[in-house]
Amino acid sequence: MAEREIRDHRDKGRLEAYEDGVFAGHIAYFTMEGEPPALVAVHTVVEPEYEGKGVAGSLVGGFYAMAAREGVPVVPLCQYAAKWALRHPEEAPVPPAELVEEAVRQLKSHPDL
Repeated sequence: MAEREIRDHRDKGRLEAYEDGVFAGHIAYFTMEGEPPALVAVHTVVEPEYEGKGVAGSLVGGFYAMAAREGVPVVPLCQYAAKWALRHPEEAPVPPAELVEEAVRQLKSHPDL
């Protein structure tokens, strides 16, 4: 079985997955400004050769685990992350509506995402 590693590159706004040391995919995200701070998942991308192998699920699970360690909520604006959260409610608390609205507003100021 391949060894999967998840690496956070906060300075780049990317949580990356590697299979046996080879890049397999990433989540583009940003840290929401304000109180409370939050991690906002914007887009999940998996390299074609790794599709269907659980990489996206590992990325989103790792993203929620990272947020839990930091004690901050996740706002899943990424369609895949939002669907994953619905399937894993024990790992993915639903963020308050006002937090989601603020994340959408702040996303507009991050056109690079």
